[in-house]
Amino acid sequence: MSARVRQKCSHGEEKYQRNISSETLDSGCLNSATVCGVDWTTLPDDTVIQLFSYLNYRDRASLASTCRTFRLLGSLPCLWGSLDLRSYKFDTAAAVSLSLRCKNLQRLKFHAAGSADAIVSLQARELREISGDFCRDITDAALSVIAARHEMLESIHLGPDPCERISSDAIKALAYCCPRLRRLWMSGVKEANGDAINALAKHCRQLMELGFVESDNIDEVALGNLSSLKFLSVAGTRNLKWGSVAQVWSRLPQLVGLDVSRTDVNLSSITRFLSLSRNLKVLIALNCPVFEVEVDRNTMHNNKGRILLTLFSDIVKGVASLFADNLESVTDVFQHWKEIRNGDKNLDEVVVWIEWAISHSLLRIAENNLKEFDDFWLTQGAAVLLSLLQSSQEEVQERAATAVATFVVIDDEDVTVHCQRAEAILCGDGIRMLLNLARSCQEGLQSEAAKAIANLSIDSKVAKAVAESGGIDILANLAKSTNRLVAEEAAGGLWNLSVGDEHKGAIAEAGGVKALVDLILKWPPSSTDVLLERATGALANLGADEKCSMEVALAGGIHALVMLARTCKFEGVQEQAARALANLAAHGDSNSNNAAIGQEAGALEALVQLTYSQNEGVRQEAAGALWNLSFDDKNREAISAVGGVEALVALAQSSLDASQGLQERAAGALWGLSVSETNSTAIGRQGGIAPLIALASSDVEDVHETAAGALWNLAFYRDNALRIIQDDGVQPLVHLCSSSNSKMARFMAALALVYMFDGRIDSAVPVGPSPSSQGSSKTLNIDGVGRMALKHVDEFVSSFYEPQTFNAAAATLVPTALAQIAETIRIPEAGHLRCSGAEIDRYVRMLRDPSSILKSCSAFALLQFTMPGGRHAMHHSCLLQKAGAARVLRATAAASTAPIQAKIFTKIVLRNLENHHEVSS
Repeated sequence: MSARVRQKCSHGEEKYQRNISSETLDSGCLNSATVCGVDWTTLPDDTVIQLFSYLNYRDRASLASTCRTFRLLGSLPCLWGSLDLRSYKFDTAAAVSLSLRCKNLQRLKFHAAGSADAIVSLQARELREISGDFCRDITDAALSVIAARHEMLESIHLGPDPCERISSDAIKALAYCCPRLRRLWMSGVKEANGDAINALAKHCRQLMELGFVESDNIDEVALGNLSSLKFLSVAGTRNLKWGSVAQVWSRLPQLVGLDVSRTDVNLSSITRFLSLSRNLKVLIALNCPVFEVEVDRNTMHNNKGRILLTLFSDIVKGVASLFADNLESVTDVFQHWKEIRNGDKNLDEVVVWIEWAISHSLLRIAENNLKEFDDFWLTQGAAVLLSLLQSSQEEVQERAATAVATFVVIDDEDVTVHCQRAEAILCGDGIRMLLNLARSCQEGLQSEAAKAIANLSIDSKVAKAVAESGGIDILANLAKSTNRLVAEEAAGGLWNLSVGDEHKGAIAEAGGVKALVDLILKWPPSSTDVLLERATGALANLGADEKCSMEVALAGGIHALVMLARTCKFEGVQEQAARALANLAAHGDSNSNNAAIGQEAGALEALVQLTYSQNEGVRQEAAGALWNLSFDDKNREAISAVGGVEALVALAQSSLDASQGLQERAAGALWGLSVSETNSTAIGRQGGIAPLIALASSDVEDVHETAAGALWNLAFYRDNALRIIQDDGVQPLVHLCSSSNSKMARFMAALALVYMFDGRIDSAVPVGPSPSSQGSSKTLNIDGVGRMALKHVDEFVSSFYEPQTFNAAAATLVPTALAQIAETIRIPEAGHLRCSGAEIDRYVRMLRDPSSILKSCSAFALLQFTMPGGRHAMHHSCLLQKAGAARVLRATAAASTAPIQAKIFTKIVLRNLENHHEVSS
């Protein structure tokens, strides 16, 4: 699985979000049929209100629409004091539909792209807090209008993406319009000049917390005028003049907490802050390279009761020293604080701010993914994240879960996790914590916790722990969510958990298969590419299990996957849909999926078209699906009818410089199609033989083995055999027959050579670049080339001959001796090969040929095809009986002129036929 690291997108995110329209809010999903005769309207009002409080907004509105009583209760202001619209497309129309319910709205979380202008349409004059993410598109004008319409605002948080279009003008507007502002936190503002900051100092006298993080141009001197500030964060902000900063900020009379993480602050400035600031309790300096080079890490920990939190200090003990008497007993610092709160409001504010600041910095450090932080994560970083997962602040919990999801992945492309980091989360009881968050009724927590679980589950130990802790049931339920982000991350978790065979059955039992199929059918392909890729990837993994593959089919998965293959333009979805269809079709005769896919309208056409994709992964999986589907007779001809031969020949020709996987599947698909005479002839005429010869020359065993299989089928027909000779295919087949490490490759190369030189072709044929080449050509002596080729075939067959054992068996004819030889020379993979009646007839004819090589090779082939336990052994035995082969086999076994190998091989074939006859009777 490619699994990919799941992270929110900062661009184009709005196209993935479902709109909150008046239809969404007013359409009901309950009716008299679903309540089963129970009169829910007789419940006490308090009980109904409590039930409403546990629902998301869409479900709350749907339940409210079922009757007048519920509609009245569902609109009560107490249920609409807080809104989280980050997962929805929030525009003016949606805002208008919500406005009647939001007159008393106090807290709003929104996805900023396209939503800022809609906030004013909510008419939420009582709004106290707004929090927006992905704020790149918020302009000065939009923020100024928001401020003008919501003068009661006390808290504004915009980030973590940079607010690139916000400048001092908007900050001044906030200061003028929102005098009650207590908290302002903005990421990546273009500038905050002295006029803007002085306006905050003048008009926002209650401003207690200020954050200008990852910003470029901040007037640090003007910040010294904010006398009401208790907490200041400039984490990641550049171009600060630290020489004057320490002097100015240390005079802030109320300053209790300062965060200078990820800046170029130096030791001198840190020392001055700690020594000069009157009320400073906490200084956070995480990942400050200049300071960390200059400081003596062994001596700088605590300064006159002031706490310095750095990457090399003990963060847990540092925070715990604010309120704990016995530091050694504290391992989960923020959870410990929640348990021992003593009503100290000032200390409570400090701890809340520390949680906020540290969670933000750790997420940024995790996103940078630098190897130099390995020791930090293992020694204390993972433990701090686990503690933050239990914070009382929902935003901190979300950020900590996102940081866990991010820091555990060390290679986005190869989807590689850092096993030690994953195990640190596992050993710290982090799986339980994350699963508890995933059970939350808050969709933001569900999404981020599912993301963390998904990424951690790439590690097999964590995946086992997730399964044992009930995580599969939780993820399967979250996959049913109407919130796209939640469903997307849950599908990613199921994708990663379904990689191994251990959890496939549990996912199916938990209803995961149906949930994944429903996701595909529920969400339109044009707007949910990532979600569909993950759901389809999970189904592809599950389809590799035979039992689960039937579950997928029963749940409507074939129709859903074909629909994606036909209509979705996103390459990741196309690749996984083709892979899923390939896996569903891979179970052969054990279920009907193979035939069902072929019967699904447009399935084969879609897969053929995908072989022309510009994406190699898509081409590879489409070819793999066509390979598996070609094992069904009707599919094989239908693939050819929709242009499959031309497409796959072109794919094989273009794959010579491509990946090994694509080469193998292109050759395999041609092998599958070449079973029929019509297709085999078409492949030859379309130029398919030359690329197969090139692939047969590959050093990669899987590639040349598959190409040998295709050439074996093609060589059965005289015209193709002639083309193989003319296209210089004899030498590569001879090389395979003699030198491949794969017995199957050697076996099929030998059979191809036998087909080519069993006397059907004239003794001299023209050779050149191609059969249709113009100009002069030369002739090739077939007899000489044939003798050379058959000599190597004889050497291959003789390599299975052990004189002493064979002579003893020939003398005694004891069944056990024959059985022992049969098991010794058996090629297990040959049991999967299936021959037609015409091919069996040809091997029987070779038994009559005066050539001892042809006689021995055909007997050896029939032995392999009829060995008990082989997938098609019974089929081959029936064909031999129809061909009257028993008499020919007995004659060969008794012939004095036949080689001893041929005699023993034919005796074993006769024994196999007798065994199959006994079984069938």
